[in-house]
Amino acid sequence: MNQDARVDCGNGVRLERGVRCRMPDGVELVSDHYYPPQPGAHATLLMRQPYGRDIASTVTYAHPAWFARHGYNVVIQDVRGRGDSEGDFYPFRHEGRDGAATIAWLRTRPESNRRVGMYGFSYQGMTQLLAAAEQPEGLLCIAPAMTAADLYHGWFYQNGALRLASILGWGLQMLKADVRHKKLREPSGRLEQAWVNLSAQTSVLPFRAHPALHGDGVPQYVLDWFDHAEPDDYWQSLDVSQTLNRINVPALHASGWYDMFLRGSVYGFLDLCNRAGSVLARENQYLIAGPWIHIPWGDRIGTADFGREALLDMDEIHLRWFNHWLKDSGEFAGEPRVRHFVLGENRWRSAASFPTDAKFRLLLYSNGKANSRKGDGVLSRTLPSAEEPCDIFIYDPEVPVLAPGGAAAPSGQFDQASMELGNNLLVYTTEPLDAPLFVFGIPYVILYCATSAAHSDFTAKLVRVRPGGAAEFLCMGFARSSWLFRETGYSAGKIHSWHFPLEPTSCRFDAGDCVRLEIASSAFPLYDRNPGSGIPSPRATSWDWVRSTQSVYHDAQHESALYLPVAPVAPVAPVVEEAG
Repeated sequence: MNQDARVDCGNGVRLERGVRCRMPDGVELVSDHYYPPQPGAHATLLMRQPYGRDIASTVTYAHPAWFARHGYNVVIQDVRGRGDSEGDFYPFRHEGRDGAATIAWLRTRPESNRRVGMYGFSYQGMTQLLAAAEQPEGLLCIAPAMTAADLYHGWFYQNGALRLASILGWGLQMLKADVRHKKLREPSGRLEQAWVNLSAQTSVLPFRAHPALHGDGVPQYVLDWFDHAEPDDYWQSLDVSQTLNRINVPALHASGWYDMFLRGSVYGFLDLCNRAGSVLARENQYLIAGPWIHIPWGDRIGTADFGREALLDMDEIHLRWFNHWLKDSGEFAGEPRVRHFVLGENRWRSAASFPTDAKFRLLLYSNGKANSRKGDGVLSRTLPSAEEPCDIFIYDPEVPVLAPGGAAAPSGQFDQASMELGNNLLVYTTEPLDAPLFVFGIPYVILYCATSAAHSDFTAKLVRVRPGGAAEFLCMGFARSSWLFRETGYSAGKIHSWHFPLEPTSCRFDAGDCVRLEIASSAFPLYDRNPGSGIPSPRATSWDWVRSTQSVYHDAQHESALYLPVAPVAPVAPVVEEAG
């Protein structure tokens, strides 16, 4: 292309639009290229995404021209079947091979010094992991954010329960673009109608039969997500859960304590620390975990204000990361392997690793009436008595306990106090703490439960109760009987040990605060509700719903407990960045 035809982006940066790259199978992918003002060959930053290359994830990242001004070729590519790129889009399926082929092509271009890094969040994060597993020559580092190496466990399901609101919403969004790309007006109209009232779509039953998901020309991948409720070959063919040992590059992971893919991000970081294919890669995995939702990354979620330190300048951090690996600047040397924002303290701390052990045990106790925060549920280090009665509540699929934030299912540090008043959940709370308690890592619960239905769920929410009564949601775990007991079997009326993790967190409980655990059997519509009848949830209607009596035992033979990863409270020098 004649350089005079390039668009002037200011400060010497030039943009070349619509550059075409032919894949080995003949499909052509289209990208926009931003060139730095300095003459000569430069390292390349690549982002591959399905939302339109002109957007370039600028909702969370600086515009590509900003990175180009700092001396990088920046390439934003439409993935196969999206934007102006040819081919058919099926999420994740082609991203490994297409990403590797794109990197090989970029290294042949005259503006390239043959060094490549990748960046981006969410789907764009997954394109990096998939490309890295192909081991393309010249890919020296990646920066995946808000994503998952394991699609089943980290993106679509948690212990057998479907992440309904986010997956259905994202599926409708992607299908809407697909049928528009094909100029199919009838299915486009149905998808548009669903999109304008997105929060209502989780109540369409059965949700697999949602009219917007069907019709001539509508891709089938959302239905495939619903049909593959187990971590089978389908998921492994799309992700890198079985090929992490093929990833040989350093990675800077970013996650948010209230992001839907929090578990996927943290577990992906941990897995690569242990299983990456080279010592270089295993020793150079880094994690930043902030007080953020999926979009945007800042200091506010709803009414929660996390303070100025939450405004971490991720663009500057990414620039230092890429300078280190692509320009040999050495400026990321000495950075902590883990940088985490402490909720409740509203400061950054650093750690050499992410804790995976939780040994601080708080036992459940009551006189048989822990229903709601008006009840008598207690968390205590004291062992329960042999005669202690169980707690009972009713799970009704028609009136499920809502997820934090309510029916719209946004993420964030919501006040649970008004949602803890129903008797269809159990609430256990410590006495006000005498001294601060610092929780950092992955909590878990062991609950001894019996249900009158042979198919059931349990949820566990960790909450920080402030002296004024505000009940700040921190993290949650979810488990489905068909998943948790898939090898041993599950029976109605029998006491089973439900052992499952909560999402990772970092939080300081001050003296005077209380630790609270909420137990329920739903978190709708964040997760799909269990019909209780054995009918798969995606195919169930209200005719298939079965109520269940849920009993939680906490006597001397059944020590139900919350396990917290407690770290020393001694002051740790915070890692502070210039706020952006």
